[in-house]
Amino acid sequence: MELDVAWLVGCAGLVFLMQPGFMCLESGLTRSKNSINVAIKNLTDFAISIVVFWFFGFAVMFGASRAGWLGSSMFFPELADSSRLAAFFLFQAMFCGTATTIVSGAVSERMRYNMYLWICLLISGLIYPVFGHWAWNAIEHGGPGGWLENLGFADFAGSTVVHSIGGWVALAALLVLGPRTGRYDADGRTREISGSDLPLSVLGCMLLWLGWMGFNGGSTLAFDAQIPRIIVQTILAGATGLLSAAALGWYYNKVPRVETMINGSLAGLVSITAGCNVMSTPRAALVGAIGGAVMLLATYWLNRWKIDDGVDAIAIHGFGGVWGTLSVALLGDLDLLGKGLSRYHQLGIQLLGVLVAFVWAFGVSYLILSILNRISPLRVSLEEEDIGLNVSEHGAKTEIY
Repeated sequence: MELDVAWLVGCAGLVFLMQPGFMCLESGLTRSKNSINVAIKNLTDFAISIVVFWFFGFAVMFGASRAGWLGSSMFFPELADSSRLAAFFLFQAMFCGTATTIVSGAVSERMRYNMYLWICLLISGLIYPVFGHWAWNAIEHGGPGGWLENLGFADFAGSTVVHSIGGWVALAALLVLGPRTGRYDADGRTREISGSDLPLSVLGCMLLWLGWMGFNGGSTLAFDAQIPRIIVQTILAGATGLLSAAALGWYYNKVPRVETMINGSLAGLVSITAGCNVMSTPRAALVGAIGGAVMLLATYWLNRWKIDDGVDAIAIHGFGGVWGTLSVALLGDLDLLGKGLSRYHQLGIQLLGVLVAFVWAFGVSYLILSILNRISPLRVSLEEEDIGLNVSEHGAKTEIY
């Protein structure tokens, strides 16, 4: 028991490293006049998600289930009495923080800071814990849990539960906000908006790789023999995602773009997250490679539809998460999965979970954000966008701005 608790706490620390990873990644991919705003959003959304998850998010997600829909116990949990409960809460709170912060880079360079805080409350208090209850309620205590879980839905470490949920909320926010000024010309062609510090983004990507070892490895919730295989296959999928995206992007763009390689590696990591515990090593490599290609295809179509994602979060997390979740049924070892379903039946359940996640996260977010936008605009003014959010939102200046 003590070793399991130590493992969970250590992995929670690794997952926390994903927060500075996202901060470096997103700050480097945005213009310097907005980089401070992006950085402080990553810090703030983490604090909000932890407090809200402790208040009631943890109870909604992991409390005693009411007919598989909502938790009804463990509100304001006292964590000092049980080291196991404290470790489990800490680990799951890091997951909540990750789902919340996915949105920050997508909406960069145009969203009012105070309205972004509402998105943080929406994800950590409602969107993430409710879907998390449906899919993961019984992972700690066993037995009947959420309704999707009871049907046989499998998402080991959160390709859908964490990553797609964050991606679909980002999509809803972007449809309400609209693209950055100057992103698309009068003919609809995409104009490049260069980041301020690509080496910083590469550092952020590497920190995310390190954090993913705890993200997937810790999802065993125990220190057992699965862990080395899970971590190796996670890293391998990230590598094949990078290489496939780099090769395809190089062929299409005629140059090996840094952003493409960063995003391909992250898409590979997102894709393997659902099934890293039930894949053979060659199939894990294949899942990551296809994830990189899925990311590129999604990025292409999002730009065609003039959906301006500042860091391609929707393509990486939303669509990469969909592929990863479906790959569990398509390529996973069903005996290891242990659901007792045929491959076609399992694929149907996986597809149902993916669709429910989209309808829930996108639908509720779009409705609430549209209402909030009528009450108080989500977007900064044209003048504030031009001067940059560092100054207009925080009064924070650099030597350039």
